[in-house]
Amino acid sequence: MIEQIAARSDTLAQWRQHLHQHPELSMQETGTAAFVADRLREFGLDPVTGIGGTGVVAVIEGNEPGPSIALRADMDALPMEEENDLPFRSRNAGAAHCCGHDGHTTALLGTAQYLAQNPPAKGRVVLIFQPAEETGEGAKAMIADGLLDRFAFDEVYAFHNMPLLEPGQAGVRAGAVLNGYAIWRIEVRGVGGHGAAFYKATDPLQAAARLAVEISSLVGRYVDPTQSALVNVGSLQAGSSHNIIPDSATLSGTLRALEPEILQGLLDRLRQACDGIAALTGCEIVLHIEAEVPPCVNHPDAARNAANACAKVLGESGVVGDHPPFPFTDDMALFLKAAPGAYLFLGQDSAMCHNPQYRFDDRLLTVAASIFSTLVKDRLG
Repeated sequence: MIEQIAARSDTLAQWRQHLHQHPELSMQETGTAAFVADRLREFGLDPVTGIGGTGVVAVIEGNEPGPSIALRADMDALPMEEENDLPFRSRNAGAAHCCGHDGHTTALLGTAQYLAQNPPAKGRVVLIFQPAEETGEGAKAMIADGLLDRFAFDEVYAFHNMPLLEPGQAGVRAGAVLNGYAIWRIEVRGVGGHGAAFYKATDPLQAAARLAVEISSLVGRYVDPTQSALVNVGSLQAGSSHNIIPDSATLSGTLRALEPEILQGLLDRLRQACDGIAALTGCEIVLHIEAEVPPCVNHPDAARNAANACAKVLGESGVVGDHPPFPFTDDMALFLKAAPGAYLFLGQDSAMCHNPQYRFDDRLLTVAASIFSTLVKDRLG
């Protein structure tokens, strides 16, 4: 642990808890972005705001020319209610930091503060505070807004808390670490009517229910069981009363896979399922792909760099390099396609992310900031 960072643990926890109290949904992170920018200015940096919507970027220059290292944190919260009895629980109805992005943002602020006071000997550090990870929109939006040209980087790193790892462990592996995914939404349009005169209606709810069952079977029926793939139907919404057949229904969910060709195959099957249920029921069914994100793939050299930094902070025994890929998805993948890098995971004891009782462990703030800062010192001196 870097002592200068450890000494600020209380301040970092206060920042994190402030963000936790004021969660903001994807592409709405105006208050979070303002808080980040204010802290960066206090450190003597000159943040650029509004990149890709609400993204914030700041640069720390080294004393001599050299490589550029990017560090990224996500800022958005989830559209859900928190169930923790905390003095700093969410004050915003329908939004909660139940994934730990408040911790990721704060850890990168802690890194920024340390590096601003202890700049690298060469090169530069690009600090990326990204919106909208949960919807798969944020990295794409920042890249479309010129991030890679305006703030070019040679390597990129990020971390995520991970309740599937033990506290004190860091997971760092080369190769694929997270699934790619497609977020999908399906509109089912029929003809509404009276529940007792169903034969005069074209029931979209029944079509949606059949479609939900069919979608849930795609992986089991069409994917080699030795391959990694997941399907999830997250919502089915239709109707307003027991005796009214609605005129529309919607479904949404995700498809995930480690291999791009498997993901594409699932998308093809999803389209076929929509067409088949439409033909069977007479409903009009429209499939929308809301976002697509490739798998997160760590470069071997970058994974080794990250593992070395983790070992210096946590000890050699605290680094797990052989964990299997995790089934989740993160649009950090788009930055990893732009430059070699690594996504590492820090273990903590908690309910799983996206659970209403998830709690971020504030002890990770100094750990993550120390790992990032050590990584920069190793790479840039």
